[in-house]
Formats: sequence, C-alpha cells, structure tokens
Amino acid sequence: MPTVLTATDSFTRAAAEIWMRGFQQRLCRQLETTDGGTTFQTDAWEHEGGGGGLSNVIQHGAVLEKGGVNFSAVWGEMSEPAARNLLMPNPEYFATGVSVVLHPRSPMVPIAHMNVRYFEAGNGEAWFGGGIDLTPIYVVEEQARWFHQQLQAVCQRHDPTYYPRFKQWADDYFYLPHRQETRGVGGIFFDRLTVGKDGSFEDLFAFVQDVGDAFGPIYTELMRQNRTLPYNAPEKQWQLIRRGRYAEFNLAIDRGTKFGLETGGRTESILMSLPPECEWHYNQRPAPDSPEAATLAWLRKGVEWV
Repeated sequence: MPTVLTATDSFTRAAAEIWMRGFQQRLCRQLETTDGGTTFQTDAWEHEGGGGGLSNVIQHGAVLEKGGVNFSAVWGEMSEPAARNLLMPNPEYFATGVSVVLHPRSPMVPIAHMNVRYFEAGNGEAWFGGGIDLTPIYVVEEQARWFHQQLQAVCQRHDPTYYPRFKQWADDYFYLPHRQETRGVGGIFFDRLTVGKDGSFEDLFAFVQDVGDAFGPIYTELMRQNRTLPYNAPEKQWQLIRRGRYAEFNLAIDRGTKFGLETGGRTESILMSLPPECEWHYNQRPAPDSPEAATLAWLRKGVEWV
C-alpha cells in the first residue's frame, strides 16, 4: 500500500508549491534571455475551490511567437466524473505544478512542451507526474537524438529503468490515433509516481526537480541552434499544418486540458497551449521525397533515438 499523506500534510504541499513557484520564475528568465525580443507578462488568478496561479505568457518575441509558463496550486472538490476518471474514491484534491508550451515563430525551431506536477488525493494518496516532449516542424535527426540523450542522462541519475519506461510512455501518450502518427519525436512522460509505492517523497521530488531544471538548458540550446536558419512560404505553411496537429492533440486527447476544464480551472491559462495560428487542408499530403514527407516518416512509435 502507498504511504498515506493526510490532506493537511503541510510539509509536502509547501515544499512542492514553493519549488514550483521558483522554477516558473527561473525558467521564464532563461527563455527571456535567449529570446532577446520581449518579456513574459504575468497574470494572477484565483481558483473557485481554493488557491490559484500565475500565468506567465510571452508573445511576439524574436524567437517565440507565443508561449506560456504557467504555475498553479489549487485545491477543492472535483466533479464525480473527474474523480472516477482519476480512480479517486474521494473527490477532494490538492494539485500544484508548472506547465510549459512554446510556439516559435520560425518553422525551423521546434515546438516544446514540459510539465511537472504534484497531486494529493482526498484519501491521502500522493503522486508526481510530468515529462518533456519535442515537436519539430522539420525533424533533424541529429538534434532529436541529442534531445533524447539529455533526457536519458537525467533519468539515469535517478533510476536506470526510468528512461526506457518513460520514453515508451511518451510514445504512447503523445500519439494521435486518428492520424496514426506521434505528435513529434517524443521524449519522456510519467504519471502517478506514487509516494510510498514508487519511492519516497524526497526521491520522487528530486527526480521531478531534475526533469524541470533540465528543460531550460535543453530548449534554449535548440533555440540558439535554429533561430537564424532561413525559411520560405511553403515551410511556413507546413508549420501551420503541423500546428493544427498540435491543436488536435491538446483539444481531443490531452488529459491535462480535460482535468483543468473539468475542475473549473482558468480557461485562458488552460488553452494557452494552443498555437496562435494553424491551418487544416482537406486530404493534404506532402510530395514524395520532400523534407515534409521525411518528417512524417519519423512520426511513429518505437524509434530508438539513443
């Protein structure tokens, strides 16, 4: 049985919330420095059940066309359908985390997503979740392999089984079954790492912190490598089409979006993940042997990047 943490366990809640708040601010400074064209705007909000958050949004930057680094720490009672979906016998909950989605201006710079979170259920169970994944508009094999190598190194510092487990989890989660393609080149994804069952609070929290702190250096390096690469109108249109796939996943499949909306979260913050522009074309198919077709060939489960 997992270790039971009472709903009033102030140490675990405070430790997680304080770190999440600080992480949000550190990551925003890293991204602002690398972008060099604008700064994040902060919007504080309150949750109807209790708590609230800070939505930090960047727009019209030199590299980042739109992005968000959102912090929340909320509590209350979720709806019965939402509680059943999370296999929770008690609808009371506490949740804190940071969620990041970044949509670059250039089609040569990949879209990035990162999330780290801590959750306490009303019956006293507590768990961590999170992950990092990358959605290149054009897959560059060398960069995709480097990206996975960085994630593997983070996982290896904590448990040698983490990377293969969480890489497979990402392949399965960031998948559009109606398209039969992955959203991007994957990464790592993990959910419900339960305190007591999967490790101590301290060990699991240390892993989640390490995942979060790895994201800034990894993604800002990809920003620097690709920000000045040239592109033309057809490549920009391909970006808009691929952004459409991103929107499909977030609206139709993503559990975080559904959880936020079902628990009365702030709509503007939840839908921050959507791109500023995207396109859909009927039965659009890239030309054979084109760079676009080459990218589609990579968007499948089971690629061994490392």
